[in-house]
Amino acid sequence: MRKLIAVFGLIVPMLAFAQAPDRSRPPAVGRPPSLKLPSIQHLKLPNGLPVLLMEKRGVPVVQVNLLVKADSAGDPPGKSGLTSLMLDLMDEGAGSRSALELADAIDFLGANISTFSGVRFSGVTLYAPVAKLGDAIPLMADIAQRPRFAPEELERKRKERLTALLQSHDQPNIIASALSTRTLWGPAHPYGLAASISEPGIRSITVEDLKSLHASAFHPGAATIVAVGEVSAAALLPVLESAFGRWSQRTFAEAAIAAPKQVAGRTVYLVDKPGAAQSVIRIGRIGAERMTPDYFPMIVMNTILGGSFTSRLNQNLREQHGYSYGAGSSFDFRLVPGPFVAASSVQTAVTDKALAEFMNELRRILQPPTEEEVTRARNYLALGYPGNFQTVREIAGAMQELVAYGLPDDYLNSYIDRVLAVTKADVERVARKYIDPENLAIIVVGDRKTVEAGIRGLNLGEIRTLSVEDVLGKRPVLQ
Repeated sequence: MRKLIAVFGLIVPMLAFAQAPDRSRPPAVGRPPSLKLPSIQHLKLPNGLPVLLMEKRGVPVVQVNLLVKADSAGDPPGKSGLTSLMLDLMDEGAGSRSALELADAIDFLGANISTFSGVRFSGVTLYAPVAKLGDAIPLMADIAQRPRFAPEELERKRKERLTALLQSHDQPNIIASALSTRTLWGPAHPYGLAASISEPGIRSITVEDLKSLHASAFHPGAATIVAVGEVSAAALLPVLESAFGRWSQRTFAEAAIAAPKQVAGRTVYLVDKPGAAQSVIRIGRIGAERMTPDYFPMIVMNTILGGSFTSRLNQNLREQHGYSYGAGSSFDFRLVPGPFVAASSVQTAVTDKALAEFMNELRRILQPPTEEEVTRARNYLALGYPGNFQTVREIAGAMQELVAYGLPDDYLNSYIDRVLAVTKADVERVARKYIDPENLAIIVVGDRKTVEAGIRGLNLGEIRTLSVEDVLGKRPVLQ
């Protein structure tokens, strides 16, 4: 006890002279960790179906994604939503199994099989234990190659779609997004048409439409398999060949998609939503394609403007003025230039003030940023990036981007270095190139009688007033 007291007596004076921690500023950010994913193996089945495999050891699970080049841009006129409805129905019965039998077979294996419809690619995804892969992939192959498209399942999904469309008339965010999509892409552009889902279009889709689209979209000539997990090529390829090897190969000519026209001038589209407690704001123009050499400077610039919690837009509208719970911006990168959109939902009474602050920030981003802002944005992107690769599902999802845009194998591992190489001058240059406050489509969904006068007082440009039905069509009649 005496020794303990003596030691304690020596420590206390030492602590008294110890330097107090500096709490006046956050601790310095260390260098972002590097990302070192295993190499990608490029394989191929005898029928020509490409397979990309990344062996990821440690957890005995595998993610297998079958990708096909089909998206909403290929929907025929008057049948918007056909592609997504086809994908939604493909796992509702396939091969010899009904929807319930298929679901039971998947659950019995402890696996998960689902379909998705996205931009550039749609497909079927499988997540399964390695030990059950030989039983799970045949189920995945049934869904991909032999969906049943049962009439009763189509009618059930049709009612779901019509119900969702009816509900959309009371959801300002969906109204704003639909109008923004159609306005920025243009009403005749394939991606603009994709926002024109209507009751007549949904009711016109038949089983024959689904089968015809499936036959044209799902074949090895338009497909790629991405696999990630604790499995070798020697173990995976025989299972894939057994399930997909007899799939008929066909040539595939990808349809060209034209670039949308840039927004000219400034126009306000005011959609009346009587009694709305909030106004939904979308401000946009056309940005750049995914393969632009400006990609990394653009994402750093957008992080400063509206791509993070500490972004200028969020700090202004949320933290400084309290107009909104959050505000942000984003670029939609595709094969052709896609939209840039700044957005928020704000209190009805401050709609005009919020719009004014949006315009202030869109003008301010054209001025040189500070070195501190650029460093913080680079660190935000670089430090968070490795967290996107914690599971085989996330890794496979990232590899899909390599397939979609023909990116090099080292792209994922070199991403952080490319972000950190962005300079202050790069950020200023791309802001001036892609942000133009004088040429914007401004969409507001809110209570017109309350907000219109204030918006007119801002003199932002021509104001076009619309009803919800002008945007979404008439409310569906459910039977």
